[in-house]
Amino acid sequence: MKGLWGRPTVINNVETLANIPVIINKGAEWFSKIGTATSKGTKVFALTGKVNNSGLIEVPMGTTLREIIFDIGGGIRGGHQFKAAQTGGPSGGIIPPQFLDTPIDYENLAKIGSIMGSGGLIVMDETDCVVDIAKFYLDFTVDESCGKCAPCRIGGRKLLNYLKKITDGRGTEQDIKDMEAICDAMCKASLCGLGQTASNPVKSTLRYFMDEYMEHIHDKKCRAGKCSKLIQYKIDPAKCKGCTLCARKCPAGAITGTVKNPHVIDPAKCIKCGQCEASCKFGAISHG
Repeated sequence: MKGLWGRPTVINNVETLANIPVIINKGAEWFSKIGTATSKGTKVFALTGKVNNSGLIEVPMGTTLREIIFDIGGGIRGGHQFKAAQTGGPSGGIIPPQFLDTPIDYENLAKIGSIMGSGGLIVMDETDCVVDIAKFYLDFTVDESCGKCAPCRIGGRKLLNYLKKITDGRGTEQDIKDMEAICDAMCKASLCGLGQTASNPVKSTLRYFMDEYMEHIHDKKCRAGKCSKLIQYKIDPAKCKGCTLCARKCPAGAITGTVKNPHVIDPAKCIKCGQCEASCKFGAISHG
């Protein structure tokens, strides 16, 4: 085995080193009583996203997602609904609500399509689009790929292109089948852990949130309103006061109307920048 300077090398992260003093002081038997039968000790998570209390937390292995998110994290911010959580960083799977009571350890995460990874735990609510999120994480792993092996180098780029196509409203059901095949090939044939796990966000969202992919493909709709090319802005004539502020803010000249009369948006001209909705003081403009 060769590592640094051609010599055998052991690499440990800070979390591993932090466990050593307490194990020396209290003994391996004490440490083994914490956690589960197969995953001993505690785990540090960087809890973030749509939770009231974010930060670094340390919990015994086997603690459930529900306990972490709702007891420690204080629940979902702003009164929104829990939609999903991702563990393990950019290569982790996206976990849906039906697994909230899953004990978090290495084995259980693997069963539901995620990983422990670096200990990231990102919470999402209904205002997040899982297709857009999968695209965001894949964009990162594609950039991180060393390019040595084709499954990771080409497969990752192909997946990213398919996701961009779907979020642009140009996706097809055949794209879904192709993505599933690419994910399988990347897991089996990539040379290192990056390529083998890079498709996890895509695999898990295809597995648990297929309905959202189908909405993007068939209905040309993003329920969370995050895929800008699928957004349609509209003005409620009952709420519009005809103040003309939205028309003056629109950089594309897509809004027309006269003072004190309801305005309208021309979808053909709208560039979906959102300035009209942000500027309306009467809540007359919405998107969907």
